[in-house]
Amino acid sequence: MTRHERLNALLELLAERGQVQVDEAAEALEVSAATVRRDMDALAEQRLLTRTRGGAVLSSVAYDLPVRYRAAHRPEEKRHIAEAASALVSRGSVIGLTGGTTTTEIARTLAARPDLDETGPRPNLTVVTNALNIAYELSVRPTVKIVLTGGVAHSRSFELVGPYSDLVLSRITMDVAFIGVNGVDPVVGATVHDEAEARVNRLMAERAGRAILVADSSKIGTRAFATIGGPELFDTLITDPALPSDSRKAFEEAGWRVATAPQE
Repeated sequence: MTRHERLNALLELLAERGQVQVDEAAEALEVSAATVRRDMDALAEQRLLTRTRGGAVLSSVAYDLPVRYRAAHRPEEKRHIAEAASALVSRGSVIGLTGGTTTTEIARTLAARPDLDETGPRPNLTVVTNALNIAYELSVRPTVKIVLTGGVAHSRSFELVGPYSDLVLSRITMDVAFIGVNGVDPVVGATVHDEAEARVNRLMAERAGRAILVADSSKIGTRAFATIGGPELFDTLITDPALPSDSRKAFEEAGWRVATAPQE
């Protein structure tokens, strides 16, 4: 793991937990405590975290982190999830994508599909998103129609939220929506850090014929602040094969349908 990747991973860990101690960060990243301290000090100088006695907390300026800082964390798991999600999308579909690194990887995987890149009289795919970075990446694809929800931008997460987003979503329908989250618990359901984001995510899921929750196994069994919904809202949870068998059993007993993305 390079230093850049390590810093991204440390920020992702903080985004998920809100605070972290040096020892637990060292164990999670498989590096020495001294390395973690140096990395925390470097990120504190950039005002991306606040050092505490024995650890760090997220900077007070925001509690979510931009995609550019999170993209390097668990990339293989997210790529497998994206490929599994892409297999559920047919040409001509209208799909929804919320913000997040996993949904961003889904957008990239779809953009790379040859059948969706063939020119024709109509778009091969319509993507509805509240994520500025996803809209930006797909806007160069003439065969993909982009519908951006509008709303107030979160400077740290690149997502649009608020009444303008609600207005657009309430007037359209989608075939399938892929919803990214910060945590998912078998009882509490899918959760994110911000209540406005949770509202947009839920509305997008409700407006889709099929709502798919996408989350790598590090988010399974964790909870964030604001709830989105549970198995009554989501058709399927797609995660990676690292999901422990007891966790899978707990989700299935709570009524979830769990799909594990195959690895190569």
